[in-house]
Amino acid sequence: MTTSISEDPKAFIRGKAKAGGFDVCGFASARSAWAASARLREFIDLGRHGDMDWMATTVGRRSHPARLWKDARSAVVVGMNYGPAADPLEALKARSHGAISVYAHGRDYHQLIKGRLKTLASAVKRRLGGEVKVFVDTAPVMEKPLAALAGLGWQGKHTNLVSKQFGSWLFLGSILTSVELGPDEAAADHCGACRACLDICPTHAFVAPYQLDARACISYLTIEHDGPIPLHYRAALGNRIYGCDDCLAVCPWNKFASTAREAALHARDALRSPALADLAALDDDAFRALFSASPIKRIGRDRFVRNVLYAIGNSGDAALAPAAQARTADASDMVREAASWALHELGQTASVPIGAAP
Repeated sequence: MTTSISEDPKAFIRGKAKAGGFDVCGFASARSAWAASARLREFIDLGRHGDMDWMATTVGRRSHPARLWKDARSAVVVGMNYGPAADPLEALKARSHGAISVYAHGRDYHQLIKGRLKTLASAVKRRLGGEVKVFVDTAPVMEKPLAALAGLGWQGKHTNLVSKQFGSWLFLGSILTSVELGPDEAAADHCGACRACLDICPTHAFVAPYQLDARACISYLTIEHDGPIPLHYRAALGNRIYGCDDCLAVCPWNKFASTAREAALHARDALRSPALADLAALDDDAFRALFSASPIKRIGRDRFVRNVLYAIGNSGDAALAPAAQARTADASDMVREAASWALHELGQTASVPIGAAP
């Protein structure tokens, strides 16, 4: 049932969001038409989602909030700043150490934000009535265009959200409600003629401004893609072993960004610049222990060690050859192939191993 209220509840919700640890809160209609639906369908139709089959199977529900929940009238969209203490691009210079995406340096944000959102949603329901549903990233809601409609920022040419206040570093969450709330003004695009995010991409994953082919994206390749990574992308990985922040980190709007105030999102010492040799030696139990409560745990030990071995191959550090050699007898075919490739790149073998992806 749709609930209407005469008083403006937005100040109440913003206050609760701030008290709950969120740095920004905005409001959007869950009924308005938006261009993001057509862009999503084109992305799927062109196969740019790669192995992410769940995007294709949920495209109908994902295309618009009202398709996901017919009673939704409004969206409360919140953001939590996860700004790093140092420039992520500096980590790329330490070739014998791994570069991990900023978002995975601390505690898994999915659980952190979901818990806070549930608390906020309960407060909204108690105060305003109606029904509420909570969504954080993994649910089929297009959070970035929804956040843009709510005025939190705009989707830049790299397709990620950009905020005047927080630059590239906002985790998003949303609450759909059956209550009618006045929408905020949608954010304007302030990218202008800048194309820094497009030009820095190591694999040229942007086919045009505002268009990403995930199949060429390092974040996709190191996180979502299962099996050997295609040979022609491996050198471009550098020492990136989980995700890639290049297009985010180079954005000029980061000059206004600040370090995350949420302590759980601060970088763990063990993940700031971990030694590749240590990571290559991880067995499944050690991997699970190191990445407990981390989003990295989701991809599993074999896929992660695969990434580490590619980084070893790219390191140019012959002292890392024994770490790769030890993995040539690994139980995983994927890991063994990556180890052989790494050794070849370090000048330890005569040819690229059979079975590598083209």
